[in-house]
Amino acid sequence: MSGRIANMVREMIAKDDVVIFSKSYCPYCDMAKKVFDNMVVRYTVIELDKRSDGDQYQDVLKEMTGERSVPRVFVKGKCIGGGTDTKALHQSGQLQAMLD
Repeated sequence: MSGRIANMVREMIAKDDVVIFSKSYCPYCDMAKKVFDNMVVRYTVIELDKRSDGDQYQDVLKEMTGERSVPRVFVKGKCIGGGTDTKALHQSGQLQAMLD
């Protein structure tokens, strides 16, 4: 996986502990963001529907994670899945452990 967009995605993921690739109207994206809001954990969100190159980002995310859907949530460089996955990890206590 190479190219400008792929490099930008990798840099974003490496730069912050929590990165969410999202779409502003997506309820599952809101679910993921609310988990981190409730945990009072700072995160970076990239709203792909607000970017002219959002489709290219999703193509890169598919190559990286096997999924093109949003949200794609990364914690400390590792993709943990989408909104439902994030909520389940939080409820089980595993998400906090990943952040510690």
